[in-house]
Amino acid sequence: MVLQVTNSPFQQDQVELLNRLLPTLTDGQRIWLSGYLSALAGAAGAGAAVQFAGQTAQISSAAPNARQEATVVFGSQTGNSQKLAKKLSGKLQERGLAVTLSSMSDFKPNTLKKVQQLFVVVSTHGEGDPPDNAISFYEFLHSKRAPQLDGMPFSVLALGDTSYEFFCKTGQDFDKRLEELGGRRLAPRVDCDVDFEDSAEQWIASVLAALAEQQGTAAPTGASIDSAAQGSIQSATESVSEYSRSNPFQATVLENLNLNGRGADKETRHVELSLEGSGLKYEPGDSLGIYPENHPRLVDELIAALGLQPEEPVTLPKNGEVRSLREALSYYYEITVLTKPLIEQAAKLFPSTSLQELAAAEHAQQLREYIKGRDLLDLVQDYSLKDVSAQSFVSLLRRMPPRLYSISSSPSAYPEEVHLTVRKVEYESYGRQRYGVCSTQLSERLEPGQTLPVFVQDNPNFKLPANPDTPIIMIGPGTGVAPFRAFLGEREETGAPGKTWLFYGDQHFSSDFLYQIEWQRWLKDGMLTRMDVAFSRDTEQKVYVQHRMLEKSKELYQWLQEGAAVYVCGDEKRMAHDVQETLLAIVRQEGGLSEEEAADYLARMQQEKRYQRDVY
Repeated sequence: MVLQVTNSPFQQDQVELLNRLLPTLTDGQRIWLSGYLSALAGAAGAGAAVQFAGQTAQISSAAPNARQEATVVFGSQTGNSQKLAKKLSGKLQERGLAVTLSSMSDFKPNTLKKVQQLFVVVSTHGEGDPPDNAISFYEFLHSKRAPQLDGMPFSVLALGDTSYEFFCKTGQDFDKRLEELGGRRLAPRVDCDVDFEDSAEQWIASVLAALAEQQGTAAPTGASIDSAAQGSIQSATESVSEYSRSNPFQATVLENLNLNGRGADKETRHVELSLEGSGLKYEPGDSLGIYPENHPRLVDELIAALGLQPEEPVTLPKNGEVRSLREALSYYYEITVLTKPLIEQAAKLFPSTSLQELAAAEHAQQLREYIKGRDLLDLVQDYSLKDVSAQSFVSLLRRMPPRLYSISSSPSAYPEEVHLTVRKVEYESYGRQRYGVCSTQLSERLEPGQTLPVFVQDNPNFKLPANPDTPIIMIGPGTGVAPFRAFLGEREETGAPGKTWLFYGDQHFSSDFLYQIEWQRWLKDGMLTRMDVAFSRDTEQKVYVQHRMLEKSKELYQWLQEGAAVYVCGDEKRMAHDVQETLLAIVRQEGGLSEEEAADYLARMQQEKRYQRDVY
């Protein structure tokens, strides 16, 4: 940011000072300064003394308007809710409100009664569960300790995925509970699918409009100096790149290798991409988003089953561009996942009695069973969906969501590169071979020199400790080990002295020991203090990472008592659940605690950001 206008009211020495200052400011500092300048304007003529950097400016005139306050809380697993909460906070502050922005895990529940108006941005994780950093606030709000809110204005933005049965359930639960406690809905809740940008913008606009109507003015004149000065708006580090989720960068493939050895019954790709010239920045713990290409065979079979022509033109909904049906189904639309909304819309478009029966509310269980393991081609073939135009058909579909992968490289070790560790998904279902959209593209159709549309997804909830002396315990079987390669690479480059302990598991030592040479080198160099492995198919009785944790329970508990941070990455339904139960068992056993005390111990670790999970 450089001030270059030639007709500005600033003198040359002032311009030079501004140009030295502006590029050094963080987002929070810019917001603070904006609020401060607004305060000068708002307080003009009020006889107010405004203090900045120890200097007091006396301004005289009439009394200023009372300052409006707003509290924005977010629950986020991957960072999307946090970004949207921050965006709303900025919009509110631009209008002169005193804004407090907080993650739900940092929000003090006993202050809820004092909140003037509350805005909630929260995602739903897994099968209708709150994200990790929303659990404590969610449980408080649904407990008997929750206060009556006496008409407190609120509004909820819910993020989710319609391919899950409990779409946006956490946001819906918050919305319902706040109303039960006596809150007054300022603006209606909005439920967002994976393509959430437009819906989120509409919600923010509705909130701002409702506030303006409530206050009887489009822009309150009160300023938020205090909250900004106290650092109430904390932002995650954001890339200054022009490339983003809505404008991905075409990254060139540098390397694409199979990490599994001979005889393996699985395939895991190590993919290296160049970020040169993109300006994209990331930290260990972040993810890379990829917009993939649907399998060409599936696209061709779907078009043939519909009785349509591949070159028939269709207009894309967002930008109005015209593409062939084949291009649209290959790159723009999701065709491998069935959702309830899609079935309901298809029942309206096609006069098929049997499809209408499937979509009927009384057949909800039948619909749930049909959706599992089937894709759009199954739907078209099973219900003979034909005799509609290509444009009408694609109007049923949602945009292809990006696939997010934990980054497995340290930016310090590999400048202007990003590495991924991706296991190919391939299986048979209902008599037909199925393919993971992105993983199959990476393993079968991506060569060095080709490009992929990518963006960096910040994950503020999965980060190395700020103190490099802090010991870390990393638990990541299979491809869940990816971010820990980034963690150790970063600690090696920065010379962090803290102890490190890795629990790793897979099926076979001989063929599935991902990055074995690198772990051995780090062990030899002392960067990796200790490593415990579990290869489940190499022994008569299956052994997993949680079994290794129990075997080392005394040492592990000692590390926890020394302040170690625990990181878990991988499958949420089985592995992450089993690991959490094992941690609770270790804390109970070694600490001599009750079940409730052990749960509190783990909850405190989570509150202190010493227990972080990147699970999917």
